[in-house]
Amino acid sequence: MLELDEMWSYVFKRRNKRWVWLAQCRRTRQIVAYALGDRSEATCALLWKRVPRGYKAATLYSDFWEAYQKVLPDEQHEATGKGAGQTCHIERFNNIIRQRLGRFVRKTLSFSKCDEMHEMCLRLFLHEHNMNCWH
Repeated sequence: MLELDEMWSYVFKRRNKRWVWLAQCRRTRQIVAYALGDRSEATCALLWKRVPRGYKAATLYSDFWEAYQKVLPDEQHEATGKGAGQTCHIERFNNIIRQRLGRFVRKTLSFSKCDEMHEMCLRLFLHEHNMNCWH
């Protein structure tokens, strides 16, 4: 089972929004794919493309954002509200990112000045998280 969600951050100015799309394996809690971009169907499609083949047949849980309904296979996808608990792990992970990486906090003086550094910090964090997930 995969949980999918997106969260916004910004580069240099708050109006330069960057959306971080994540796919998390519910069993291992590892992030199996990510995509950075806008909140469009194209970025959702990039996330789905990056999901490893072994996870492509999994049940997919997300919120009701329209891009998920357009991109993810209907027979695998289940859109749920936050109260249903099906996306609680990925929602919690988004909070962990905001707590540990200052540049992903919505109101902060710590912000990325370029897209490359924004992505590199995210990639390093995801790598460290995935290495420490094996309980």
